Amino acid sequence: MTPTPPQVPTQRPAQPLDAMSQVSPSVESRLADTASAGPACVVAGPRPGEEPDGPAMLRAAVVQYEALLPGAGGVAVEANVAAHVELVELAHSRGARLVLFPELSLTGYELTAFEVPGGARWLSQAIQPSPGSQPSPWLTAGDPRLQPLQDVCARTGTVAVVGAGWREADQTPRLASLVVGPDGSVKPVFKTHLHGPERELFVSGSGPVVVDVDGWRVAFAVCADAAHPAHAGAAAEAGADVYAVSALYTRGEELRLGLHLGARSMDHRMFGLLANLGGETPLGPSCGLSGGWGPDGTALVRVAGTGTEVAMVSLDRSRLAAYRSTAGA
Repeated sequence: MTPTPPQVPTQRPAQPLDAMSQVSPSVESRLADTASAGPACVVAGPRPGEEPDGPAMLRAAVVQYEALLPGAGGVAVEANVAAHVELVELAHSRGARLVLFPELSLTGYELTAFEVPGGARWLSQAIQPSPGSQPSPWLTAGDPRLQPLQDVCARTGTVAVVGAGWREADQTPRLASLVVGPDGSVKPVFKTHLHGPERELFVSGSGPVVVDVDGWRVAFAVCADAAHPAHAGAAAEAGADVYAVSALYTRGEELRLGLHLGARSMDHRMFGLLANLGGETPLGPSCGLSGGWGPDGTALVRVAGTGTEVAMVSLDRSRLAAYRSTAGA
């Protein structure tokens, strides 16, 4: 993957999967329970006869994920990494080259975990656990807890995008999506449009980042970024083919979610992907509806439940080109 600055198929009904509330049984075994009845994922693909090979098609997995051990702070990171590894392996087995997880998927949307007593959020010692203390919820470059994700991406040749609190080398705190590449590299992408208590805990980013995935230019956004048309506009100006959003939308925001992704996709003739954090959160219960949108703004596929589910989406470059050729019509 190379970073740079800044179909209308029939929707198949989702098969809700058990929400994960513990590490065991494994994610794989839970998903495998439905394998005999057909795919354990919602699937959207091209129409018959529109199945090009190679870079003309990008197979993506959108993972609506209910974080393990909510409220446990740094203790939750290792457990969620392990669950993410199993989901990446599952997605890879179904042909995914890109696996998108929600906002703060490695801890859940538990902002209190990132608070530093006394407000000393900039001090390096504030994130260095002392012997016998609890692990930090913050991740940093070279954090060994990320190694299993780096290993699975390198082993499968997959790009995985996970949500985390991130400290830069100078200790700047960020709300980030971590793009784990097929070479095991980790590239943090920072949320641009912080809101509410996030502004007291994190420093905002400067706009979308576009990454090359198998010749497709994928722009990454975090939650409220998708509510600001200029963010997707900057991604389009950078040549993005896909606008991939890691988010938390809660019950009552179903219409807002659909309008955001539909508008961003249609306005800029891009495919849209959204992974919503599932389950109960401090902001309220998730509204679910993770999925994919076409360059005409049509929802290609959305999951039916609000727990952990996977939506598989095949993005067809010929449809992208067709809509872009008539963009002014």
